Amino acid sequence: MGDNTGSASAVPPVVLPTSLSDARIDSLPSSAYYIPDFISEDEERIILDKIASAPKPRWTQLTHRRLQTWPSDLVNNKLVEAPLPAWLNEPVISRLKAIPRTQESDAPDLFSDSPHQQPNHVLINEYPPGVGIMPHKDGNAYHPVVATVSLGASLCLNIHKSKEDGALDPVPAWRILQEPRSLLITTEELYTDYLHGISDITADVDLSAETVANWSLLRSTDYVDGRNSRATRTSLTYRDVLKVAKLGNKFAMFQKK
Repeated sequence: MGDNTGSASAVPPVVLPTSLSDARIDSLPSSAYYIPDFISEDEERIILDKIASAPKPRWTQLTHRRLQTWPSDLVNNKLVEAPLPAWLNEPVISRLKAIPRTQESDAPDLFSDSPHQQPNHVLINEYPPGVGIMPHKDGNAYHPVVATVSLGASLCLNIHKSKEDGALDPVPAWRILQEPRSLLITTEELYTDYLHGISDITADVDLSAETVANWSLLRSTDYVDGRNSRATRTSLTYRDVLKVAKLGNKFAMFQKK
């Protein structure tokens, strides 16, 4: 399945897999998928420019990094109904909807069984070199499908198990290398039972087919000495918030139950 954006005389079109089964990360449990060239370099540049030009109040400044939330933050695990801006809709959401789960003619798309049949919320995280995020789960406010587009630079996402006593196993069970312009999808067991995080390091090391779960799906495996020196990486995390409040009921969202 192809997806041509722009004129034929410009950059080559983005070519999507014919189904998600072609992008499956086989070494991971349940359903995880990786597409290395989900958007083009021009599309990446446009999105990064839109992020950079967002009004200052759009940014939430944390201790070592910052983020944007579109169309708004959640309150009591609910989202006020509002459309996503056009630059977050296209081309990402239409392409997510365009890839069937399997090669069967009537196969559904990734969000076909979510409440709104497509993402309605995008979290934009900016990760400077040396800055990550502690292992965590995304919680029950969302349909258990996460689609993350990476921009600007590569880094490893760590997948962690819990020990028998419920404590976090600090050693990652798997690592997924996310390249610029790639799409990573995690669903089902990988969403509900495992934690994910990013180490606070300036370089990902010991990268190889034995240590990176999606190695065979990467656009490039040309890492000198198995090392990826980090630069600023921006992620777009697309999810479907289960509960949405109409604008007329927005004040009810602030009432404690």
